[in-house]
Amino acid sequence: MKKLLAGLFLSVLVLALAACGAGKKEDTSSSSGDKSDSKENVTLTVGASNVPHAVILEKAKPILAKEGIDLKIETYQDYVLPNQHLESGELDANYFQHLPFLELSMKENGYDFVNAGAIHIEPIGIYSKKYKSLEDLPEGATILLSNSVSDHGRMLSLLEAKGLIKLKDGVDKTAAELKDIEENPKNFKFDANTAPEMLVQMYENNEGDAVLINSNYAIDNGLNPMEDSISLEDKESPYVNIIAVRAGDETKPEIKKLVEVLKSKEIQDFIVEKWKGSVVPVK
Repeated sequence: MKKLLAGLFLSVLVLALAACGAGKKEDTSSSSGDKSDSKENVTLTVGASNVPHAVILEKAKPILAKEGIDLKIETYQDYVLPNQHLESGELDANYFQHLPFLELSMKENGYDFVNAGAIHIEPIGIYSKKYKSLEDLPEGATILLSNSVSDHGRMLSLLEAKGLIKLKDGVDKTAAELKDIEENPKNFKFDANTAPEMLVQMYENNEGDAVLINSNYAIDNGLNPMEDSISLEDKESPYVNIIAVRAGDETKPEIKKLVEVLKSKEIQDFIVEKWKGSVVPVK
């Protein structure tokens, strides 16, 4: 009887120890799983124009990967969808627009966005198939502008800076419109009915006497603003291209790291070397 009881006790003890061991093994596995989860990369989806924005982001992608950020780049060829998709949450950030455009978009659409960081400037250029300099533009020449109202102040300021027109005193030049032209010595005709992305085609088709084209569209279509334009916006332009995010997201670690990497010396040197003044990084 004693032997029987001892055998039963030993069996129970073995089972108890096995259960305890299994529990410990399971706990270890659970702990290991938590540790693995904490190391998972963060995915950051950024909308961008093809050139130069997406190209710059591609250069930053491996740098961000080392920081635990998987950068997903969505490219766009228009100026409307990137903000719509940022608002809807399809994007975590976008990188295609300058600050005046962002401010106008927020005013018109009620977006609650913020500028998370200024990255570069794309000097706008004046192009012509017919004339080799601004001085050659004849009396009554037709000048094509973007139909994007947010571009008008910038384009008119460029024309004024080059001595072609004069805007009314006291006008906010970032918001200037065609009606704000006070002096037009050569009686230029201004056509502002073309979508920004179509201006290169208008230039290639020899439409108008001069065409003002944003550098991202020029570069994307094989033009070199430094060589092909007859005049270029000064690099000190206030129209800096930014990273835009939903209000509050600018403090997220992955957004701060994105801006930090884009403003790093490695990326700035890349921009200078690749575009040689057609795209200018900001400090």
